[in-house]
Amino acid sequence: MAEPAAVSSLPREVREQLAELELELSEGDITQKGYEKKRAKLLAPYVPQTQGVDPALQKESKPQMPVPSAAPASSSSSSSSSKFHRARSGGARDERYRSDIHTEAVQAALAKHKEQKMALPMPTKRRSTFVQSPADACTPPDTSSASEDEGSLRRQAALSAALHQSLQNAESWINRSVQGSSTSSSASSTLSHGEGKGTSGSLADVFANARIESFSVPPDVTATTSTPSARPAAVDLPPSGIVKGMHKGSNRSSLMDTADGVPVSSRVSTKIQQLLNTLKRPKRPPLKEFFVDDFEEIVEVPQPDPNQPKPEGRQMTPVKGEPLGVVCNWPPALEAALQRWGTTQAKCPCLTALDVTGKPVYTLTYGKLWSRSLKLAYTLLNKLGTKNEPVLKPGDRVALVYPNNDPVMFMVAFYGCLLAEVIPVPIEDAGGQQIGFLLGSCGIALALTTEVCLKGLPKTQNGEIVQFKGWPRLKWVVTDSKYLSKSPKDWQPNISAAGTEPAYIEYKTSKEGSVMGVTVSRVAMLAHCQALSQACNYSEGETIVNVLDFKKDAGLWHGILTNVMNKLHTISVPYSVMKTCPLSWVQRVHAHKAKVALVKCRDLHWAMMAHRDQRDVSLSSLRMLIVTDGANPWSVSSCDAFLSLFQSHGLKPEAICPCATSPEAMTVAIRRPGVPGAPLPGRAILSMNGLSFGVIRVNTEDKNSALTVQDVGHVMPGGMMCIVKPDGPPQLCKTDEIGEICVSSRAGGMMYYGLAGVTKNTFEVIPVNSSGSPVGEVPFVRSGLLGFVGPGSLVFVVGKMDGLLTVSGRRHNADDIVATGLAVESIKTVYRGRIAVFSVSVFYDERIVVVAEQRPDASEEDSFQWMSRVLQAIDSIHQVGVYCLALVPANTLPKTPLGGIHISQTKQHFLEGSLHPCNILMCPHTCVTNLPKPRQKQPGVGPASVMVGNLVAGKRIAQASGRDLGQIEDNDLVKKHQFLTEVLQWRAQATPDHPLFLLLNAKGTTVCTATCLQLHKKAERIASVLCDKGHLNAGDNVVLLYPPGIELITAFYGCLYSGCVPVTVRPPHAQSLVATLPTVRMIVEVSKAACILTTQTLMRLLKSREAAGAVDVKTWPTIIDTDDLPRKRLAQIYKPPTPEMLAYLDFSVSTTGMLTGVKMSHAAVSGLCRAIKLQCELYSSRQIAICLDPYCGLGFVLWCLCSVYSGHQSILIPPMELESNLFLWLSTVSQYKIRDTFCSYSVMELCTKGLGNQVEMLKARGINLSCVRTCVVVAEERPRVSLTHSFSKLFKDIGLSSRAVSTTFGSRVNVAICLQGTSGPDPTTVYVDLKSLRHDRVRLVERGAPQSLLLSESGKILPGVKVVIVNPETKGPLGDSHLGEIWVNSPHTASGYYTIYDNETLQADHFNTRLSFGDAAQTLWARTGYLGFVRRTELTAASGERHDALYVVGALDETLELRGLRYHPIDIETSVSRTHRSIAECAVFTWTNLLVVVVELCGCEQEALDLVPLVTNVVLEEHYLIVGVVVVVDPGVIPINSRGEKQRMHLRDSFLADQLDPIYVAYNM
Repeated sequence: MAEPAAVSSLPREVREQLAELELELSEGDITQKGYEKKRAKLLAPYVPQTQGVDPALQKESKPQMPVPSAAPASSSSSSSSSKFHRARSGGARDERYRSDIHTEAVQAALAKHKEQKMALPMPTKRRSTFVQSPADACTPPDTSSASEDEGSLRRQAALSAALHQSLQNAESWINRSVQGSSTSSSASSTLSHGEGKGTSGSLADVFANARIESFSVPPDVTATTSTPSARPAAVDLPPSGIVKGMHKGSNRSSLMDTADGVPVSSRVSTKIQQLLNTLKRPKRPPLKEFFVDDFEEIVEVPQPDPNQPKPEGRQMTPVKGEPLGVVCNWPPALEAALQRWGTTQAKCPCLTALDVTGKPVYTLTYGKLWSRSLKLAYTLLNKLGTKNEPVLKPGDRVALVYPNNDPVMFMVAFYGCLLAEVIPVPIEDAGGQQIGFLLGSCGIALALTTEVCLKGLPKTQNGEIVQFKGWPRLKWVVTDSKYLSKSPKDWQPNISAAGTEPAYIEYKTSKEGSVMGVTVSRVAMLAHCQALSQACNYSEGETIVNVLDFKKDAGLWHGILTNVMNKLHTISVPYSVMKTCPLSWVQRVHAHKAKVALVKCRDLHWAMMAHRDQRDVSLSSLRMLIVTDGANPWSVSSCDAFLSLFQSHGLKPEAICPCATSPEAMTVAIRRPGVPGAPLPGRAILSMNGLSFGVIRVNTEDKNSALTVQDVGHVMPGGMMCIVKPDGPPQLCKTDEIGEICVSSRAGGMMYYGLAGVTKNTFEVIPVNSSGSPVGEVPFVRSGLLGFVGPGSLVFVVGKMDGLLTVSGRRHNADDIVATGLAVESIKTVYRGRIAVFSVSVFYDERIVVVAEQRPDASEEDSFQWMSRVLQAIDSIHQVGVYCLALVPANTLPKTPLGGIHISQTKQHFLEGSLHPCNILMCPHTCVTNLPKPRQKQPGVGPASVMVGNLVAGKRIAQASGRDLGQIEDNDLVKKHQFLTEVLQWRAQATPDHPLFLLLNAKGTTVCTATCLQLHKKAERIASVLCDKGHLNAGDNVVLLYPPGIELITAFYGCLYSGCVPVTVRPPHAQSLVATLPTVRMIVEVSKAACILTTQTLMRLLKSREAAGAVDVKTWPTIIDTDDLPRKRLAQIYKPPTPEMLAYLDFSVSTTGMLTGVKMSHAAVSGLCRAIKLQCELYSSRQIAICLDPYCGLGFVLWCLCSVYSGHQSILIPPMELESNLFLWLSTVSQYKIRDTFCSYSVMELCTKGLGNQVEMLKARGINLSCVRTCVVVAEERPRVSLTHSFSKLFKDIGLSSRAVSTTFGSRVNVAICLQGTSGPDPTTVYVDLKSLRHDRVRLVERGAPQSLLLSESGKILPGVKVVIVNPETKGPLGDSHLGEIWVNSPHTASGYYTIYDNETLQADHFNTRLSFGDAAQTLWARTGYLGFVRRTELTAASGERHDALYVVGALDETLELRGLRYHPIDIETSVSRTHRSIAECAVFTWTNLLVVVVELCGCEQEALDLVPLVTNVVLEEHYLIVGVVVVVDPGVIPINSRGEKQRMHLRDSFLADQLDPIYVAYNM
């Protein structure tokens, strides 16, 4: 870049005007256009000088620092003042790490990626989400910034090719995104390639709108309720056009196939396609071949790279500093120095404090310091407590709580404690819990503070100071002079020569955020002051300016301690002044002709920023500018920049003295003040790649990945230094190896107070050589700094142990990554350069997380561009992937007391999900490279090997059966009546007035009853209507459309009486016809119903105008309402010729969106009723309560059939009534003293969630459940153990037995396979290993084992039912340690699917199938479609044999096949639901091999993005899967059917059709 040289040749005033212009532009006081005009005007006379570069181009001197160079002369000439103003919009950290080299490197790295035109899908965000601030919401957009974004970018692109390149890096990786339809609430943006911008965006819109209307389009589930928080009324959604037995292809026309054969139907899938394309790029580390053990999946251990650089030098020898000179008048203890100056030089100034404006407000003299410290010491020892029981004894620890702007009070308190021989522990202003840990571990009971500070502390009602969280009880003592007692003349403090007893404790925060206290002995404090005096060459009476925190580190060591040793005069500049007047410290140096200034890089920047306010300051008096964070590798650019700007103000190059410090080792090294004219110390330009392997290599290959570091001088006088390996035993490093710096000297910490274990590893380190034997006996202290000793014994620091990120065995430095982030034009996006970098441990490795504060005015697009470019840059320069990059609103990251970012708290917020990002980008696909290898399926296993395998394993074939029906004698009923219609007629004659059914309303009152005779009569009348009005013939199908109740039952028997085949269908929901009516329509069509029986209300609804909007109402079959029936006898009741004739059709929509109807014969109905009667011991004097939906499966059987067969009384409770009265079901059970009750999971969940906190109220209402013997949940899924357990626990207090709750299991082919019943052993539970389960193996583990899953038996197998576990692929029987499909054989299995085309193959495969080999190969089995296993238990069954338990794991067609393993959605969902309190519900599905996780957010929308990393982490940790897309939606969006099951396929269709209106969609890279 030739520009700096060119600009530096301009006259000074022009340079200053340019600088002002840049500042105006960066602060938004002037538009880009105005800036360019004025700049061009200023430069016009000098155009020839600027080497023919177009003036408007000089904006290219982005916020960069001059090239650091070795010789001071060249560095001063090659840079100019104007360079330091551009885009420094008030940022403390903006350019702290900037260096030209680095910024150029980043630009170059990004340019490299320009070739790979890769489009990243931009996250979809709802417009309403994350309004940054009220002001932001109502101010109109700033036009100036808009013009800068758009117009000027294009203008400059036209201006020059050079600039064109630098601008195009923005397009390189994620070309500018094209907004999709911004009208839709979820304004998805489609990113596309740079060239065809318009086309692909519009194409996606065409796809989004080109959905061909047919009933395969999933309905809009979200519209079913008006309140967004409530879940829509349980709706059985219309299936996605697939009916079992139909040809799948016949109805999927709405999806358009893309070239890859991936159906693309909306914007969402366009993005997923983009994501897939992005993921096709090769990952950097090639996946090694590694093995999978039979049981444990071994995580890939990254093999060391054979080409990685290795250290080649000899073992280093410890380096000694110069000897500590013996000066005759050095005091025997620091307190003695205070006494000397206080008594002999009382008038000399010691410390000057400034007010808020930066003006000196008070100067403490040595005399005052001595007298006030004495008073305090006397007060502490003699005036607290009584003479016999003093509160403080020498050696006690005391907390010092003083504000950062009151150094005077602090200094008095500190020396007062030293004189009283108590140990001061300076801490930050009261608050943090971690500080409480420090106070506790130091055993502190007393805190000293100022009156003002005490008044500011929060108080309780009665005026006591609040006890802070985690703090011990403290007594507060105010140290203002007026409260102190003057010591008697004869009282003298005890000042002994310094020994190893503790002098003070300095606190430090560890990487994890815990606070520890480093104890410094009196002799170490003295030796350190001596070493600093010698190294800095302090002389009596010098003035020093201190900008640092005076409570710890260099601020304390120089400004409070060494100060007194040498009778210096310290001017203390508090942080609050620096905020309002950043130049204040420079002005103090100028005004007091100070010889030494103590600063951090931050202060150098602030001064450069504000430099234009002060032209006439002089820094010529400075002999030392001590840069205390010289250990930060990026400090070199700050020092260079500051020098080049202030050299003209008299600053001498040799005065800049970086130093390295640490709480444990204190001052590690410091550059001594130079001699004018001597060559400046050199620089090291190191290879980043080498550093990541801990090796020093001078960078040659790629200047993009170089790190330039400056030395921090030599070892301290009297000290010795060595470098040891950072982990493992303290082995000495080789000379070309990076390690942790260890120091041995009298001037260092002695221990962490109260923490003996950690102390040993840090303060008592004996280095060892390569063979492990100790080198010498001198203990060293670990400094926590990483570095090496260079030529001439110069010390170089390249990072801190706390900022070390070890990823896959390579070391990276957090500060380096921050610097790279800032070098990617962060100005538009990052607020004040505030970026935090830390690592989190996910899936056996550290993962890098970058969090930055986003400027309030940053646009979505700028932010996303910046994020994608940062990923790119870090990838190029550090060769490491970033796991997560998050932007949070400005000023929301936790701050340290002095305004920096509190890293450990930020990390804690991130892991807790309380960071509230406004933008997030996760890249697990690119940086998680240690996943186990995908499993290869084994070839089919033959019969022989299975038999051998079973014998070898000593396992039996997995099969089980219920009691044998043949052996159980039933009464004559079975022999007499083969058909349910005959049983009803018999009951109507034998017990006409016996009540069979009782229907309750929401108030719990009986609204309708039916005795045997009433039911028979009503059925006859319906049958005659069917014959007369409907002109139906025997065998015609009739749809029954009724609300849950007795009318449904009478209509059912009416159909049987007339020989018609009833089909019960859930009526449509009047409020959501569009969603619910298509399902009704579909069942009517598929069942070819000749007639619909219903009520008048529903009949009107079917023909209404609203219905016409959803379906074609003209084509309904005959509709008959059964409200007013003619009193007409039926000529003759139909009797089927054989029991195999069809009795009814059972239609149901499965969770995968399949609509299936199964045929139930009369024989199956009788067999089923008989099995239930036997299992539950039902007879006519019994009552059972049913709170279930009566439309399909076992719910229908219990509601309509069982009472008629067994004669018991059924109390019917429609589940929807519970919505208006939660107590209904439990109070009914209690009132009628019911022994057996049946419910669904949705009912149980309603009661658990709704009544969980009202158990006392239930007691008050007199509800008692001690009568309940069995409470059975009717389900077709894996038992929800956690729900049933919490239900049992909650209602234990009102008498519910812990043994009462159990579940049933049924499927489409057989609606009741298991049912707990009254006799037989209790349901058993087992813990199985999830990892094995994914391999279809069952391995039992102990409770609490990692990755274990609790499963419960699904009730007992019904009489007459046999089950066997089968391999679904080979159809061979399995041993009982395998997971397989459950096959069933029983008299009540359905006789087949009812389909439009009688698809025989499916029928044969599902209903009449044989095992491929084995003893049971002759039996005909039906396939349930569920995976499970059988275990022999220790319990005894009724037959006297050991009981075999059947465990259901999940539906086969719900399972996800990922990476060759079988996953059950519910397991992933359970993990996800646990991760954050705001996740209400969760569902997962796959799409084109990507795992999509949908979570319902029940918190505020600010939390939406917190969920993305948490969800990704937990699925990776617990399931070894990488989540592809995370969708955050409102509560109630995940569709749940009437059985309380999630309808994941509907959710998938709605997601792909862009109908979810998500709050946020994150596409993981």
